[in-house]
Amino acid sequence: MQKLVDNFGRQINYVRLAVTDRCNLRCQYCMPAKGIDIVPRKELLTYKEMYRIIRVLTELGVQKVRLTGGEPFVRKDFVQFLEMLSFNDLLETINITTNGALIAKHIPTLEKLSKIKSINLSIDSLQSEKFHTITRRDVYKEVFESFELLEQSSLDLKLNVVVQSGFNTDEINDFVRLTRDKAIAVRFIEEMPFNGKGQRSLEEAWNFQRILNEISSEFSLTKLPGAPSETSRNYRAANHLGTVGIIPAFTRTICNDCNRIRLTSTGLLKNCLFDDGVFNIRDFIREGASNDDLKQLFLQLVKQKPKNGFEAEQNRKRGSVSESMSTIGG
Repeated sequence: MQKLVDNFGRQINYVRLAVTDRCNLRCQYCMPAKGIDIVPRKELLTYKEMYRIIRVLTELGVQKVRLTGGEPFVRKDFVQFLEMLSFNDLLETINITTNGALIAKHIPTLEKLSKIKSINLSIDSLQSEKFHTITRRDVYKEVFESFELLEQSSLDLKLNVVVQSGFNTDEINDFVRLTRDKAIAVRFIEEMPFNGKGQRSLEEAWNFQRILNEISSEFSLTKLPGAPSETSRNYRAANHLGTVGIIPAFTRTICNDCNRIRLTSTGLLKNCLFDDGVFNIRDFIREGASNDDLKQLFLQLVKQKPKNGFEAEQNRKRGSVSESMSTIGG
């Protein structure tokens, strides 16, 4: 079997696929209050096209897919697509990132699909009013209910918390306290400029080290071993069931062992979160490409993967980073 290997010897075995650019929230670090210009539905990859792309990628060594959006559960028949994707015998793991507002009623079905291992739930505040300010929507009750149901389910649960200067830094240790009696992973993410406008003016730089210092001011942490390609640096507070992780997404100290590529909802392949896209797979398929054509294309395109996110950003042709994460795929 030919494998996807870039020019730095990194094998790509993980793809993040955005199933839609639409979202039912308007988180201020992700998009403007008025939303983004969503693409016409005919420009979105169909589920059959997504299945085909993932099948080809698994034949090149990809073992894991993370499905994102926008918000994946706003797309009609998303759960049926999960069932379809589960038939791929070469795919080992399906994970999902969601904002939690619509997932609750689907949890029993997700638990029955053995390849679905974990859910990443994005929740940036444990205070309903602040949650409303950040998301610009009044759905805290629904999201917190999903959190409780997921925590009781058989699925591994990770909470994704984007640390936003001036908004939720006072809650960092409140989130850590959740891990005392719950076997969950809380992961703090450095804020990035993917908000549809570009890097905002920050009151204070809450980077990896500052977040770690904040947690260490109250908790005794033990560093946990991690896989080379893991995006988070993980810790356990003394006598806590769960774990705490910090993802240095903006300072980009996790790039050297990167094993990931991304596909947007319109089929644009991104070798790195910070590049502006390298090729539109959707158009290639609709022009009649065979599966062998797709394989050869992926083998070629992965050779363009940059060494790190700084190089990817430097090589952008469309100027500085300003896309919405909802467009890219969170």
